[in-house]
Amino acid sequence: MTFEFSIPLYVAIFVFAGLLLSAIKVLREYERGVIFQLGRFWKVKGPGLIIVIPIIQQMVRVDLRTTVMDVPEQDVISRDNVSVRVNAVVYYRVIDPQRAIIAVEDFQFATSQLAQTTLRSVLGQHELDEMLAERDRLNADIQKILDEQTDAWGIKVSNVELKHVDLDPSMVRAIAKQAETERIRRAKIISAEGERQAADELLNAATILSRRPEALQIRYLTALQDISNDKTSTVIFPVPLEFMKAFMGQMASSEPETSRNSPGESG
Repeated sequence: MTFEFSIPLYVAIFVFAGLLLSAIKVLREYERGVIFQLGRFWKVKGPGLIIVIPIIQQMVRVDLRTTVMDVPEQDVISRDNVSVRVNAVVYYRVIDPQRAIIAVEDFQFATSQLAQTTLRSVLGQHELDEMLAERDRLNADIQKILDEQTDAWGIKVSNVELKHVDLDPSMVRAIAKQAETERIRRAKIISAEGERQAADELLNAATILSRRPEALQIRYLTALQDISNDKTSTVIFPVPLEFMKAFMGQMASSEPETSRNSPGESG
C-alpha cells in the first residue's frame, strides 16, 4: 500500500519543482520583462531575479540596447528625375517596453518598413547634387521623421546614416563630363578676371607715367637694362621722341657753356 502512494508523491514533487524553476527568471541589466497576467498587462519587471507565476502570468523579454538596423537598398527617383539606389543604417532603441510590445505587433519589422518608406519619400524630394553634397542635412531630416513616427511605439531613433548612393554607369559618365565642363568654365572666368585686373593696373600705370615724363624715361631705361642682360638675340628698341628732345635739349644747353670756357676762343 505504501508503494502505491509513493509514485504520485514523487510525480507531484517533480512537477512542483519544475513549475518553481520555470517561475524563476533572471533578466540582465539591459533587459526588461513585460508581464501579462491572464492576458492583461500587469507591469514591467527587471533587471535581476523575478518570479513569473506559470500559466497565470507570461513574460515577454525586451532588449533596451541600441539596435543597428541595415536598411536594404531602395530605388529612388530624385526631383531632377535621376534614378539612384540608396541604402542606410538606422540606430534605435526601446525606451518604453510596454508600448513597444502592446502598441505594435513587431516593433523591429515595423521600424524597418517605416525606415524604407521614409528613405524613399525624403530623398525623392531632393536633387541628386543635394544627395551627394548634403548628406548630413538629409540624415537629420530622415531621423527626425522616423523619431516622430516611432515615438508612439516607445522607440527612440537616435541616428540615421546614408551609406551609399549608387548611380547608373551612364549617369556617372554624364556627371564626370558635367564636372569637367564646370572646371573649364571656372578656369575661363578666373583667366578673364585676371586679364581685367591686369588691364586696370596697366591703365593706372599709364596714368601715372603720363603725369611725369621723366618717369617714362626711367621706365625706358629700365627696359633697356633688362634687354641688355639677354645676349641671345638682337632687339630693336624704339627711342621715344620725348626722350630724344630732353637729351638734345641738355646737349644744346651744354654747348654755349663749353664754348665760353674754351681758351682758344677767348683770345
